[in-house]
Amino acid sequence: MTNKRSKKKSPSLRSDVTKVGLERAPHRCLMYATGVDPADLKKPYIGVVSSFTDLIPGHVGMRDLERAIENGVYAGQGRPFIFSVPGVCDGIAMGHPGMFCSLPTRGLIADMIEMVVQGHALDGIVLLTNCDKITPGMLMAAARLNIPAIVVTAGPMLAGHYNNRRLSLVRDTFEAIGQAQAGNISEAAVRELEIRACPGSGSCQGMYTANTMACITEAIGMSLSGCATAPSGLADKKRIAYQSGQRIVELVREGVCARDIMTRKAIENGISVDMTLGGSTNTVLHLMGIAYELGIPVTLDDFDRISRDTPHLADMRPGGDNMMEDLDLAGGIPAVMKTLGNRINDEMTVNGLSWKQIQRRARVLDPGVIRPIKQAYHEEGGIAVLKGNLAPEGAVIKQSAVAPEVHVFTGKARVFDSEEAGMSALMKGKIKPGTVVVIRYEGPRGGPGMREMLSLTSAIVGMGMGESVALITDGRFSGGTKGPCVGHISPEAAAGGPIALLRNGDEITLDIPSRKLSVKLTKKELAARLKKWKRPRKELTGYLERYAEQVTSASDGAVLVVK
Repeated sequence: MTNKRSKKKSPSLRSDVTKVGLERAPHRCLMYATGVDPADLKKPYIGVVSSFTDLIPGHVGMRDLERAIENGVYAGQGRPFIFSVPGVCDGIAMGHPGMFCSLPTRGLIADMIEMVVQGHALDGIVLLTNCDKITPGMLMAAARLNIPAIVVTAGPMLAGHYNNRRLSLVRDTFEAIGQAQAGNISEAAVRELEIRACPGSGSCQGMYTANTMACITEAIGMSLSGCATAPSGLADKKRIAYQSGQRIVELVREGVCARDIMTRKAIENGISVDMTLGGSTNTVLHLMGIAYELGIPVTLDDFDRISRDTPHLADMRPGGDNMMEDLDLAGGIPAVMKTLGNRINDEMTVNGLSWKQIQRRARVLDPGVIRPIKQAYHEEGGIAVLKGNLAPEGAVIKQSAVAPEVHVFTGKARVFDSEEAGMSALMKGKIKPGTVVVIRYEGPRGGPGMREMLSLTSAIVGMGMGESVALITDGRFSGGTKGPCVGHISPEAAAGGPIALLRNGDEITLDIPSRKLSVKLTKKELAARLKKWKRPRKELTGYLERYAEQVTSASDGAVLVVK
């Protein structure tokens, strides 16, 4: 007897182009060779994009999370496939030519994910990431591909401990170098600190770039609630990874794609959280890069506008004393969003809940870590955008990590054409209080790769000159930098920007309240110097040569375009 009931037709999948039809027999044969079961052909194919590597502390613990995500995908009736992308540890690359390679990997990561996902017609992706350029590179890929996607950040490192105090990477190793150079601590103490400050896997403990990006990722709706702050190696992180594997299959079946989550208002939520946490200045580059892939115009002025309207509520390292584990115990990003209230746009998240729904469920468990708005540390957010005759297109400063007494700083320029030259002068005692250290030709094109200056800025702080010496650069800073340090100066020196025209002794003023960065030179003098200027040439090969030719200004997010 024939069953006359019609069977419900399964929705088509992107991966069907590799699985369905007689002509796909060779494709199925190759899939079977990898261990795929015939029953898997009807399931969504989920890419698990892992940045596991033995080279980066934030990534060494990812093997367990890969398994948890896989199990979650299987539980959700999907078929997981792991593939990998590379990463560079900014801390290890810091202060030498390795840092030229960090920011350029962001574009490589996005390109690699795009090619693999398109080449294999995957239905959805779980992005397992953690550190500085890797997280934004993965988000840029998700934005470009516009398929169902969810991000699992592998979690922050727990604090180190020594002599009954908590330790973190920047304060207790990078700044310790300057302290030892100044004779305030011994080299033996430095050796104790360097072995104890980072006790295990995870992204560095403070609100540095990696953790700021994790918080922003959750704020724009691309991670499950609690993911950003759940520490590395703990069971909670494994549960979030497992749940993310389940949820991506649901997102595929619901047809919810990355651009449904990452809207302009969601990007604004990310900026708001960045500002209220006093996050890394690098996030300006990364959010602009993500917005570029989304086709959403975001400018430096957007960051400054939101910062002026967003109170600084969490006193996180490097500017404060709280670490990521404290933020997690205080309620994490949901608690931050709850405190910000109507400043947060009611956008959808990968949880399947809107931010208003999440806010209603959230609780602030420690108001000493996440302060009420009426008790904000500062009325404005963590980052300020400066402009003036030294930065016509803009520059950025982490104002929450600058002492109030030096929010206006005037000093004489001491000019260096590389980070190494500046560091050498500092270690030889040639940088004195009242100086504005100028590091140029370190921009996106001029470096190339826009190196971070954490070794130099931390040494200045360690030597006790964090409030008496300023530093300006067309390069950038680690999220761990504090003090009157201005980065992303645009146009950069390699493009003939005003920073290229500075000379020793020029009087420079940074004025955060007025949002100004200026040099006491007339337009006529600057024009005369520009006529005599010649761009120094660097011998470049391989990818860095191509990168230098294609990268845009920091004021545009340092994205790659075909010129």
